[in-house]
Amino acid sequence: MPAAERVIENPVSGERIVIRTAAAETDGKLMEWDLFLAPGGRVPSSHCHPGQVETFTVLEGRLRFRIGLRRVIAGPGDQVRVAANTVHHFANAGRETVHVAVRTEPALNMEELLATAAALGRNQVAAGRRLPHLIDLALFVRDFAAEVRAPVLPPSLVAAALQPVVRLARRFGWDRRYRRARDSGAGRR
Repeated sequence: MPAAERVIENPVSGERIVIRTAAAETDGKLMEWDLFLAPGGRVPSSHCHPGQVETFTVLEGRLRFRIGLRRVIAGPGDQVRVAANTVHHFANAGRETVHVAVRTEPALNMEELLATAAALGRNQVAAGRRLPHLIDLALFVRDFAAEVRAPVLPPSLVAAALQPVVRLARRFGWDRRYRRARDSGAGRR
């Protein structure tokens, strides 16, 4: 599927993502995407990207950011840049869908991360769960450690805590649900 037609929808966060420029088109240097965030929509948790810079340009609506300790409300025409390794969170600050152009540099596996998160979100909604399965979350954090990390805990501590969970999940086949979600999110069957 051409990048311009790649749409990712996450029912948990209220995100609709349209990939405009995929990593493969830029030798991994960047990914450009449109984010449509429904009223009440928000990124699921505070996070940071260890080696990526994100630039958000609000096209329609209002987006509320928390960047480190700073709070920002961005409206049409406003641009917000989040440096690598900076803890941030964002949410729709209005009653209408917000439309934001996002640029992620370098791209790394951000498209696969977004698609996997959306597939896990669909599973979560279908199962009627308020929270994701902990094993799915552990595998997700491990698989996308280069793209995203928890805001407070040292990465080495997170990796050490996840290692036995990942090992047990593989050994007993508890990772099947996650693998199916990741494969479906990536468009693989």
